[in-house]
Formats: sequence, C-alpha cells, structure tokens
Amino acid sequence: MAEADPQAARTDAVYHHEGAENLPAHSHHDVEVLTEDHARRYWRANLRVLTTLLGIWAFVAIGCGVVLGDWLDQFHIGGFPLGFWFTQQGAMLVFVALIAVYHLWMSRIERAYGVDDDPDRNLSSTGKPGQ
Repeated sequence: MAEADPQAARTDAVYHHEGAENLPAHSHHDVEVLTEDHARRYWRANLRVLTTLLGIWAFVAIGCGVVLGDWLDQFHIGGFPLGFWFTQQGAMLVFVALIAVYHLWMSRIERAYGVDDDPDRNLSSTGKPGQ
C-alpha cells in the first residue's frame, strides 16, 4: 500500500472517507454548520446574553451594594439591612444564579444555531441545522 503524499494532506482541509471502514455515522457536524451570516447572528446573540447578564450582575454588585446601599438599608432581611445584605451575600448569590441562567440561555442559543454538542438534535427534515 502506497503512503499518501503529506503535502496533499495539508492542502485538502476536508477528509472524505466514503471508502473507509469502521467509521462513525455522519452527523450534522460533518457539514459546514454556520454560514457567515449565521455565525454573525450567533455571535450577536452571544453578546446579547453577556451584556444582559453582566449588566444585571453590575447593577446588583455596584448599584445595590454601593450606590443604593444607604437607601436600601431602610429595608431588612433577617435582621440585617438590605444594603449590607447585597454587599455581603446578595452579589455572590446573584452571580451564582446568573451562571445557571447563562448555561440555560446559551444552551438554547446553541441549539437554535446548530452548534450544540448533541449531534442529531438540530437536524430538521431538510437536513439543515437550526430549522
């Protein structure tokens, strides 16, 4: 059996294995999943998630803990002033909750754009991702 030319392997970016044996079944990851427009819309959705969640976290950490702290101190949770509570515990708890929200939100976006880890979930009857 003759060995393949290593130069040819570098120029051919896609490996075609029609004649090979014992290979996994094809999935939607074998085709180009994202067009340029699709990738741009996916990235915009990703940035929307990040700016929204970081905005909420900044509002809670800085706004409620520092800027509005004195005003929030008129309210109490468990005997502690609310401004103090946000400074000591609230920002951390909100941050942990935002991690869970980020995971759920990004999972939904990844499924919608066909870039999630599930190989067959995004294929419609047309074979196109995200439809």
